[in-house]
Amino acid sequence: MKKLEVKDLKENFFEAIGKEWMLVTAGTKEKFNTMTASWGGIGWLWNKPVAFVFIRPERYTYEFVEENDHLTLSFLGEENKKIHAVCGSKSGRNIDKVKETGLKPVFTEKGNVLFEQARLSLECKKLYADAIKPECFLDKESIEKWYGGAHGGFHKMYIVEIENIYSR
Repeated sequence: MKKLEVKDLKENFFEAIGKEWMLVTAGTKEKFNTMTASWGGIGWLWNKPVAFVFIRPERYTYEFVEENDHLTLSFLGEENKKIHAVCGSKSGRNIDKVKETGLKPVFTEKGNVLFEQARLSLECKKLYADAIKPECFLDKESIEKWYGGAHGGFHKMYIVEIENIYSR
């Protein structure tokens, strides 16, 4: 994997996040978990390149994100949609996602987890987190559409600084 600078990114993140999806991964070499996510974004905040992601507290990956200062976002490309299907529907509490999917972990200098299959990976440091609150919705229809019942609880939003970018 080669390192890129933010200025070198030419990615359409609307497509990458919304259609291709990404893996959100946190933990250590000894123990980590990853999950598929299709909600988030990339931008500029507090004079830093940032990403923002949303994770429901009932997800196993949530525990790892809460316990660690860093997380990674990995874009595997359309050819790896089956990996996303497993990582988005199965819990790491019940299966070994690496074994189940054939993911090949690679560890950064900081000890964060990337995957050999990723065409693009972002190594990120947590800057801010807050729970999505029902009383803060201006569009109340979104509550009914995305929360409760089979959907699950309200997400926690994380704003993370993009510290390193890796490309295949």
